[in-house]
Parts: sequence; structure tokens; C-alpha cells
Amino acid sequence: MSNNLELHACTPEPIDKKCFNTNAEIPYGCGVVNIRNAMEAFLDFLGFVNNQLYKKSISRLESMLMPANFSSIVGEFMSSNIPKHCRSIIKNKYHNGHPDLIPTDLFPNNAVQHSNQGIEIKASRYRSGWQGHNPEDIWLMVFIFDCNRPVDPTKKTPRNPSSLLRYLGRIF
Repeated sequence: MSNNLELHACTPEPIDKKCFNTNAEIPYGCGVVNIRNAMEAFLDFLGFVNNQLYKKSISRLESMLMPANFSSIVGEFMSSNIPKHCRSIIKNKYHNGHPDLIPTDLFPNNAVQHSNQGIEIKASRYRSGWQGHNPEDIWLMVFIFDCNRPVDPTKKTPRNPSSLLRYLGRIF
């Protein structure tokens, strides 16, 4: 495998803003721009981490971690970073609380064990079949990504994470 291809795969390409549904109605004052900004922050994070790993001859994050662990990182990053771009929602401070994002100051200490007020975050490589809580009346935001898996180095050339998360706007 060429080192140039691996280095290229460490640097995400910018998100295509045309892939977003600008008419999407996201609840709780959250807008498409807020989501896109958080997604861009994730790609910046992933590019930074992967370039640092490359300098140490370590596999890229998405190639190193088990798929479920990488999905968890994507979901946790988004639920932590969307509120940085949208002050009307906050990450649920209840340990393993549901949903992941809740309206700011709706619950004491911005923490609730279980509620139907808020947005649940999921991340997956697939457009369907996501694992989660029981079917509930709740807003669901799914981040679909495409990147290498730990088994890919022997089967495929490195993929640039340019398509990572780009389908978000089409989900709404």
C-alpha cells in the first residue's frame, strides 16, 4: 500500500454544503448550519488525529477501532459539539440518559434519565437497521458515515473520509 495514499486518506475533504436540505425543520431551535458546523468540527478532529497517528506510523482511527467503537465516537462527538453551535440544546448530563440532546434548562441540572423531549443521536455506516432504545416518540438524528474498517487494509486501498457524514441533510 502506498504511503502517499495512506497520507491522503488522513486528510478529509470539506463537506459538500449542497448535500444539506436547507428546508429541514430541526426541533428546539437547532438549524442545519448548527449541524453542519458540528460535522465540520468532527472532520477537523478526525483529520488532526489521523495525521498525528500517521506521523507515528499508527493506523488511522477509523481503521484501528472496532466499527461499534468508531460509531460511538462519532455519536458522542456530535452530541457534545452540536450544543457548541446551538445554545438552545445541551448534552443530557444524566449518565447514559435518553435522549442525548435536551432543551437547555428544561430539566434540573440539564439532566434527565428518560424523556420524550429532545433529540437522540445515532451514528452508523448503514442507512437503516440502527440499534438503539425501544421504539419511542422522539426526534432521531442519524449520522451516516463511510470510512475504512479494521479489516480493510488487506482488502482495499485507503479511503479518504470525504464522504464521512455527508448524507445528513438527506435524512431529514
